[in-house]
Amino acid sequence: MRTAALTAPPSLRDRIEGLMPRVRYRRAVTAGDREAIFRMRHAAYLREGAIAPRPRGLFFDEVDDAANTVLVAVHVDGRIAGSIRISIATPLLPEIPTAKVFPEFLLPEIAAGRVIVDPTRFVGDREISREIPELPYLTLRVPWLAMEHFGADLMLAAVRPEHQAFYRRLWGNETVCPPRPYPALARPVALTVLDYARARDTVHDRHPYFRSTAAERTAIFGDEPGSARAGGNLPSRSIGESPIEAVL
Repeated sequence: MRTAALTAPPSLRDRIEGLMPRVRYRRAVTAGDREAIFRMRHAAYLREGAIAPRPRGLFFDEVDDAANTVLVAVHVDGRIAGSIRISIATPLLPEIPTAKVFPEFLLPEIAAGRVIVDPTRFVGDREISREIPELPYLTLRVPWLAMEHFGADLMLAAVRPEHQAFYRRLWGNETVCPPRPYPALARPVALTVLDYARARDTVHDRHPYFRSTAAERTAIFGDEPGSARAGGNLPSRSIGESPIEAVL
């Protein structure tokens, strides 16, 4: 029995924590980084049949330049391996992509003063994803860190039906609306929602690699962590880079 335990393959948690020193999260503000992400995004969505081919092989929209949006690149060994876009809704800056698709669920929450993190355009490089199948978990640290940094209440995941179970297992997201059409995408998505305060401790116990330091969050999102309820403390335009420290 002891020999079997010693030769057991590493767990998902061990694999992710082993990868974390190789990862950097960086705001995508340079033209080169943004074009690399838009090209990777186009390739990923095109492969899945979610979009039609776009000019120059780039997939982007006006949300990428919104004042309450952060575009983050996930670098592994110096290469851009993945990306995710984070939009933060507050009563003073209520416009986020998913609220336009599910307004009856989300606009009342924003009007009531709740801060919402809306991750969209979650993609990974095809070849690197094959090398590192744990890449989705590393990328999904970004919205989790945003929840803590901005003192948010809810995190959204507008996902295709076949992906709902993943978010339910990972964080505990609840599906609140069945699939409906999403702008610019060929496939419908369902709305799933997470109550961050309720889920935080459980997720940290099960998946400690989602823990973070204030310094790491500030390097990505700006110099003033805390509540975004009054419309302040939203993403600054400074460039940040964050080494990831494994939490054991």
